[in-house]
Order: sequence, then structure tokens, then C-alpha cells
Amino acid sequence: MGRLLALLAVWLCFGSATLEAKTVRIPIADGFDFPVGKPNAAGYYKARGMRLRAPVHFGEDWNGRGGGDSDMGDPVYSMANGIVVWAYDVRAGWGNVVIIRHAYRDPSTGQVKYCDSLYGHLREMQVKVGQTVKRGDKIGTIGNNRGMYAAHLHFEIRHNIRIGMLRNNVPRDYENWADPTAFINKYRRLNKEWSKQAVPIGTCPEYKGFKGL
Repeated sequence: MGRLLALLAVWLCFGSATLEAKTVRIPIADGFDFPVGKPNAAGYYKARGMRLRAPVHFGEDWNGRGGGDSDMGDPVYSMANGIVVWAYDVRAGWGNVVIIRHAYRDPSTGQVKYCDSLYGHLREMQVKVGQTVKRGDKIGTIGNNRGMYAAHLHFEIRHNIRIGMLRNNVPRDYENWADPTAFINKYRRLNKEWSKQAVPIGTCPEYKGFKGL
């Protein structure tokens, strides 16, 4: 019995530490803003919206009103408080990509939920994996993926925090994806909470040799 209790004590000590290592505590979101022209996307327009039917487009493309590459190098902002779980140049059709994880309290249920926001085709990334950010912090600049496109921001919001860069691994539905503009408008202003929220990390699958949180 004594040995069993000792083993149980060791498991509680190291087991709880292992569980704790899979989360990080961050400020819960007090609202969500648009990622360009903060906070209301002033000077920008949504050139392409979300579409979960063929031809699929998992997010929104935001362009400067000047058209072309007129918005090249313009700042891109975190839509809410969160932690950077991905920040790599993955090239191909993506270029520089930042993914930020957020925790927010749904006012209709009182439940804390999680979501990821993705910012693609960035010219520069000004954050790194593991960095915490606040709503409105500059995380990078608008780019064109080495001239593959006219300069714009590709912007996604995912309910499923296990997608990472592997978008074809989950169903194309609103259980996994959020319409970015509708989501931001719904949760535009939330109550300020002073305590931090434990957020799951280590959920982004490896992609082309890159590992996120």
C-alpha cells in the first residue's frame, strides 16, 4: 500500500506537470477588431469573401482601396489578445504565415471558447512562435508572396484549433471554420476579464518540417 501511494504521488506530480505543459495562460479576449485599418478596416475593402463550396475559399482577402500593390507593406494587426502558434515562411502559395490562438467568453453561454486567426502572404512577420500579443498589436505587413498575387491580406478564423496549415484534413463546414467578418461583428466588444485563461497549445500539426504550438 505504501508503495502504491508513493507511485500515485509521483504520477500526480509529474502527470499534472505534463498536463500543465500543454497549456499556456494568456489574457482572454475583450473583443475582436479587423486586422487591417484598425479597428474598423478603414481604407480597405473585402475583395473576396469566405466560401465553403467549390471553388473553396476558407477566409477573406483584404485589399487597400488604392488597388494593385498600393497596400504593400501596410501594417497587419492581431484581431484580439492571443498567443502566436505559427510564424513561418512556408513558401508555395502561402509565403509568410502567422497564426494566433485566442480565448474568448461567449456572452450567450458564458462558456470560454478558443479560435485561431490566420494572416497569410505577409511581406514581413514581426512576431515569433510563443509570443503573446494584444488586440491591435502589429504582427506584420501586407505582402504579395514574392509577386505571386497583387498585395493583399488573406485572413481566416478557425473554430478548430488543430488545423494549422493542413486545411484539407477537416470538413469544410462551420463547425471548423468561421466567417471572419460575421465573427468579428458578433464578438466585437466583450467584457474585460483580469484573470488569464489556460489555452491549449501543441495542437498545430507539423507542415513541411515546420512545427508550431
